[in-house]
Amino acid sequence: MPKLVLDIETIGVCFDSLDKITQESLTRWIKKESFDEDEYRVALRDLKEGLGFSPLTGEIVAIGVLDVEKNKGAVYVQSPGKAVEPWSNDIFSFQPMTEEEMIKKFWEGDKQYSEFITFNGRAFDVPFILARGAKYGIRSTKDLMSNRYTNSQKFEAKHIDLLDQLNFYGVTRKKGNLHLWCKLFGIKSPKTEEITGEDVAPLFAAKEYKKIAEYNSLDLTATRELYLKWEKYLKF
Repeated sequence: MPKLVLDIETIGVCFDSLDKITQESLTRWIKKESFDEDEYRVALRDLKEGLGFSPLTGEIVAIGVLDVEKNKGAVYVQSPGKAVEPWSNDIFSFQPMTEEEMIKKFWEGDKQYSEFITFNGRAFDVPFILARGAKYGIRSTKDLMSNRYTNSQKFEAKHIDLLDQLNFYGVTRKKGNLHLWCKLFGIKSPKTEEITGEDVAPLFAAKEYKKIAEYNSLDLTATRELYLKWEKYLKF
């Protein structure tokens, strides 16, 4: 069964660039729930920093894929306003392209795979790709949201969300993020490098596209290693 690891990087739009109706739609709940002006300011700051977590207020700046068996992959990354030539290392090829192009590329390339591995991909990566793809009139070629429970999923498109699997579909008290699970199994965590997910938006603004792509590749590698641990010791 060919297996593919998937991970994306996203950024949010500038809040001040949004029209007044959209701003009001985003802030009306925090206005109601904030006790005073200071609490509102904190909530507004958190809202602005979290715009990249929704396809309604954010966009994909990188999509990465990694073949589990071959340990070979690719990262597609946006590079607006800066000419970036494709580059590669021993495992990954890095290819600049638009958001629309990378979504098309992903769905074209996924046809040969029947198992997809993510970390929190059911709640974030896949719905984000689906929504942004629909914006461009792109339809998915695989159903990666069919059923949360793997033994009930379609054979031609199993989606192994490791956040679900490692926490036994949420029955554990503390879920743990990718960094903590990597620490448990002695896997090098991408979060211990000089770049974290919080740095993606500032890096994108600074046109440091290569750094974003290479950070994404570290996430892919760690997720692959975590999957192999889960498959060997925890898969039933």
